[in-house]
Amino acid sequence: MPKKKWSQDVTEHSDAMDLRDGVFKSRSPKKIAESLKHSAEASQRRKSSPFQSAMSMLNFYINRAGGQLSKSRRATLEKAKDELRKDFGREPKH
Repeated sequence: MPKKKWSQDVTEHSDAMDLRDGVFKSRSPKKIAESLKHSAEASQRRKSSPFQSAMSMLNFYINRAGGQLSKSRRATLEKAKDELRKDFGREPKH
């Protein structure tokens, strides 16, 4: 049985948030953002604000997946950051 990478374990079993299965596989930036927002707001274990927790998990996933992400997949995840900012009433970065 192949050993899991520590980053996969964090994504699947984060101490800060319980993520929905397949959240990062969605093709919809809006759905990714909504799911992360819901998970962050529902968590009682996070150490920072819901926005920071959700954005940190998204950035963590993007950074750990790195070169294995296709351009379209990376673009979807980057758009999810803007959706997350909107969902939390913050200005999207341009």
